[in-house]
Amino acid sequence: MHRARPVQDTRPRSAEGKVTVRIRERQPRCRRRDRGASLPDGVPHGRVGNGSAAWEAHVTPRGKMIDRTRSVLEVDWPLFGELSRALALKVARTYDPEIVVGIATAGVIPGAVIAAILGREFHSIVVSRRYGADTVRATPAILGVAPPEVRNRRVLLVDETCDTGETLRLAVAAIVNAGAADVRTAVGFRTGPYVPDFSALDTENEIILPWDREIVVPGSEP
Repeated sequence: MHRARPVQDTRPRSAEGKVTVRIRERQPRCRRRDRGASLPDGVPHGRVGNGSAAWEAHVTPRGKMIDRTRSVLEVDWPLFGELSRALALKVARTYDPEIVVGIATAGVIPGAVIAAILGREFHSIVVSRRYGADTVRATPAILGVAPPEVRNRRVLLVDETCDTGETLRLAVAAIVNAGAADVRTAVGFRTGPYVPDFSALDTENEIILPWDREIVVPGSEP
């Protein structure tokens, strides 16, 4: 019989014995440009009003590539929450989904918020260019099966952004093939030619989401 050896936790700890972490947030230098985005009614203006800029940096701390030919819209957590709420209200006015499916990974965050606000069941499907790969794929790939719960039900498919619509089209096809009775699409940010059924904000800016610019680094004081 083999016994597992205990692993010693060498991470720095505070005087109370707690592991300490800090959040690293990098703010690349930028030059201002007069390209903004109009927010839905009822959403307070935050960094989106003065955060539209052409960034000199190429990547965020999490490794997202930034298109330097476009202005940048930086979104903080409070604004992201308000936009997710606004998106849920838009959906509720004209559609009554029986189940909400978020496209992992980032689409599960607004998807879960919308499902909670509407009081609907929530599931996810993985469609990604990055997930499970060492390099970014040229096209997105479906990396899991559609939830079987969608069969014969009205489905709202949610992602955080859409541009060309490649990811949404793949996800819609998977949900339809799984037997859904009806599928509608919703995104937090529409940034390109693809038109989903619902969007919280339409903008030409490059979107920097909260989790793109914040990384929790174990072993450091806050």
